[in-house]
Parts: sequence; structure tokens; C-alpha cells
Amino acid sequence: RMELRRPGMTLGDGQLYNTVVTAHALVMIFFFVMPVMMGGFGNWLLPLLLGSPDMHFPRLNNFSFWTLPWALDLAVVSLFTESGSGTGWTLYPPLSTYLYMGKSVDLTVFSLHLAGVGSIFGSINFIVTVRGMKLVDMHQLSMFPISMFVTGHLLVVALPVLAGGLTMLITDRHFNTSFFY
Repeated sequence: RMELRRPGMTLGDGQLYNTVVTAHALVMIFFFVMPVMMGGFGNWLLPLLLGSPDMHFPRLNNFSFWTLPWALDLAVVSLFTESGSGTGWTLYPPLSTYLYMGKSVDLTVFSLHLAGVGSIFGSINFIVTVRGMKLVDMHQLSMFPISMFVTGHLLVVALPVLAGGLTMLITDRHFNTSFFY
């Protein structure tokens, strides 16, 4: 809103605006919504609703949790490295090429890789916890465990695709491949 208040740039240049928008989107999606909704509520409510003492693999759950601070740290460092990664939340390839951005995009990509690894392991734990219950069929469960089960499957399928796209972006940037050019 400050930017639209009057003609001209209020927040410096367009790169700063793009960096703030990129950082906000990535932090909200990968470090707030997914961890709080899947990780927080899932770890709290799933054992309660299933009648189990804990998640099926607590150490895998712990690993999934502790990848997030490291990934968030990389994302914050990328915000302050050089001029930030102002590529949009999709890491739009023309803006994320090596011609426009430097090390900040690399840090953002590695941050998303690490957050994706933690989300995959957490999703596997949710799937195994729901399937590990000795129920006759899934019709006896309430909606929340079923939704966590389905969301876990979606994340296990979708996050490797995201990781593949991020890996192709890194190879375009550093190894002269041409996936996005």
C-alpha cells in the first residue's frame, strides 16, 4: 500500500519490492502454513483422534521439525545476501537466472530443498501413523485423520517435483544446462 500511495518508488527500487514480496510468500507458505497446519495441528491432534500415545516414528518427526529452523535460516540469509532474491514466490526462471540474481537465489533454492525434505519426512510419518492403526477400514476415522492422510500423500508426490524443478534451476545457473532458457 505504501508503494501505491503516490507515483514513484517509495521502497527504493523494484528489486527491494520484489525481494520483500518473495520473502513474504516463501516464509508464509513453507515456514508458516505448512508447518503449523500439517506439523503443529497434525502432531497434536492425530494421536488424540487415533487413540495412540504418539506418532508412529517420533525421531523422524523430530528430524522433520529440526530441518525447518535451518531452512528458515537459509531463507533469511538469502534475504540479506546481495540484493535479495526478488524472483517472486515461484522463483520465476527469467528473474532467477544467473544474469539477474547471484548467491541469494542459491540460498533460497537450498532453503526450499531443506524445507521440502522435512515436509516429506513429516508426511511419511503421518501416512504411516494413520495406516498403522489397527482399524477395520478408513470409514471409522474422523475427517481430520483422513485429511492428514490425503495431504501427506499429496505432499509426498508433489514435493519431489518441486525439488526436481529447483535442481534444474540450480543446474541452469551453475552448470550451463538449458532447462528454463
